[in-house]
Amino acid sequence: MSDPRSEDVRELTEAELAAIEEKYDEGAAIRSVSPVFGKFLRYVALTFAVYHYLTAGFALPPDYWHMGWHLSGLFILTYSFYPLFKTKTSFDLNTGTLRLGGVPYLDIILMILGVASALYLGFAWRGVAWLGVEEMTFRMGNPNGFDMLFGCILIVLVLDIARRTLGWILPLIISVFICYALFGPVFPGLLQHPGVKFNTFVSSMYFPQEGIFGVTLWVVSTIVFHFVLFGVIAQRTGLGQLFIDNATILAGRYTGGPAKVSVVSSAFFGTISGSSVANTVSTGALTIPNMKRLGYPGHFAGGVEAAASAGGQITPPIMGAAAFIMAEFLEVPYTTIVIAAIFPALLHYVGVFTVVHLMARRLGLKGLTKDALPQLGAVWRDGWANIVPLVGLLVVLFSGYTPYMSAFCGISLAIIAGMSRMKVPITLVYAAAFIAFVAWKYLGGGFDLTMSIILIGGAVLATLNPQHRTTLSEMADTFETGVKYALAVGAASAAVGIVIGVINTTGVGFRIGFMVTQAATNLGNDLIWLFQFGAYELFTVEDLTLFISLVFIALACILMGAGVPTTALYIMLVSVAQPALAQLGIPPIASHMFVLYYGVVAEITPPVCTSAYAAAAIANSNPFRTGISAFTLGLGKVVAPMAFVYAPVLLFVSSTGFDLWEFSYTAASCIAGVISLSAAVVGYWLAPMGGVFRVLLAIAGVVFIAPSLQADLVALLIAAPAIISQAIARRTANAAA
Repeated sequence: MSDPRSEDVRELTEAELAAIEEKYDEGAAIRSVSPVFGKFLRYVALTFAVYHYLTAGFALPPDYWHMGWHLSGLFILTYSFYPLFKTKTSFDLNTGTLRLGGVPYLDIILMILGVASALYLGFAWRGVAWLGVEEMTFRMGNPNGFDMLFGCILIVLVLDIARRTLGWILPLIISVFICYALFGPVFPGLLQHPGVKFNTFVSSMYFPQEGIFGVTLWVVSTIVFHFVLFGVIAQRTGLGQLFIDNATILAGRYTGGPAKVSVVSSAFFGTISGSSVANTVSTGALTIPNMKRLGYPGHFAGGVEAAASAGGQITPPIMGAAAFIMAEFLEVPYTTIVIAAIFPALLHYVGVFTVVHLMARRLGLKGLTKDALPQLGAVWRDGWANIVPLVGLLVVLFSGYTPYMSAFCGISLAIIAGMSRMKVPITLVYAAAFIAFVAWKYLGGGFDLTMSIILIGGAVLATLNPQHRTTLSEMADTFETGVKYALAVGAASAAVGIVIGVINTTGVGFRIGFMVTQAATNLGNDLIWLFQFGAYELFTVEDLTLFISLVFIALACILMGAGVPTTALYIMLVSVAQPALAQLGIPPIASHMFVLYYGVVAEITPPVCTSAYAAAAIANSNPFRTGISAFTLGLGKVVAPMAFVYAPVLLFVSSTGFDLWEFSYTAASCIAGVISLSAAVVGYWLAPMGGVFRVLLAIAGVVFIAPSLQADLVALLIAAPAIISQAIARRTANAAA
């Protein structure tokens, strides 16, 4: 077996990293277009970004127009950048009569049809007399010929852009839902329903409130896009590097330093990035080569980065798109979701950090030398201004303003921090414009005096940034990149709206939820005898029913998550999980977080685990083996959902209330469980560990997660042989040394 230190550990170039991100991130486009057409698309992307940026700060148009403009941009850019098939066909040739600027005429036609169907809704909302089209109120549920034509076109094209950006799996799942709605009588048993008439189906999918123009597209077009854009700008202007440098200072000198830097920097970076792949490539470019130099195997180094980076979607304050949709589903402020996610995210990173530490101890790896560590004073002296936009965003968000207003302020401060400098007076126009906006909002009663002073002070501070100034052209490139990142999530949100429409129309979510709980109850009744000792019951039937239901839903999340983005997976499965878990008395926020977490787990679960594949490309390691490492490292995410379903107090804001003592005890028990599982995975705690003791610790770790003194005592009894053997082995090793 080769020494991992002898593997290629050269650092990749910017171009190589961009190629990796393009290959594995669904947000990266793949078709090359001609320079002239590329310039046109650049203007489209910048118009798209600026439109969303300005409407977030000033005023949103009516929903049907706003979502129509968003969909129009998605159609133009997706059909321009994503080919019909990813394999080479006649449509992939860069020249010839079948193409315009590198884009086939077929895609140009589909683009025009998509834009027309997206904008028709707004155009015909008040009626069009010369076409004989009545107002929308009279057509709801009774669509006319134009509605049917454009509605059918939109349904087909939305599925097509989802297929082009995300592959076949999601559109095929949605097609099953469509068939279920239209052909209800042919389905067996409890799933059978009268069926939905075709014109009623098209009306439900096309008209607002549900379907394509429903909550998912509204959230993405109104909130998620802005946070994606903020994350890209903040990263490009220096906040990402500030996080990596501080993570290196905090963790680099300890045992297995570079791997711990990966965990800490990914946790920091996750606060501004909802993309696991972007997180992996951004932080992994530095941490993975450093881990390999220290002696970590390549597959483990890639797994560390993938597991840590997958936490980006569950790390407050800027989580993935699913978190914003969750807030709309639960009808709670987004800040409530942020607060609820704090401890589960911490539990995830504790798990990854523990595995990294124990693996370093097992391999005898040291930390970075003092010379290799950045200097705290130099890092903050150079990069302090990059934290201003994030602080501004959080202050506005937690002061009760809308998420899109907080994103507008964060983006504005990021632009100022990147582009405005006191030494170049002409560039102060960006700061002046934002200060004028704040003053206008204050005079109109939009901002109070304290908020206005904070934002104006932030704008002034940002102009003192000592770092190199970002040019207008570089900022335009950043805006364009942010738009490309948003294409896949936009396509997914529009397509998954069809699923929500079908669920609302047919009630299939409650039907499947009932089937899940019924199957779990039957299985629980069959297994209860295993836990009965005379008159004493270790678990009740209700306990077993809940546990089996959770396992069923978790397996569904992981299996369906192969190739389905987290946002789409969350929307589809929460519609099933929520009714099922509600019947078992689980608070809504706990059931929603449960599904979200297992959707994220699916991202690092082989065989389809894009974050791990991106990390493997950087680490030059086997992708499948890297995926296995990422999954085992992410065990904290696997057990955390079980913990907060059984103990909603861990979410702080659950309807069951918050008790400090209960929280402290339960949190300590969960952390003990994660540490036990981590030691079992690595095969090392105080000393190397045999197979039997690893199994005992793994079982004890699972039992620790159950929040009760009785369960903890059982877990301690199970773990006792392993703990005693480890203490003896450690004492023996110390005596020998």
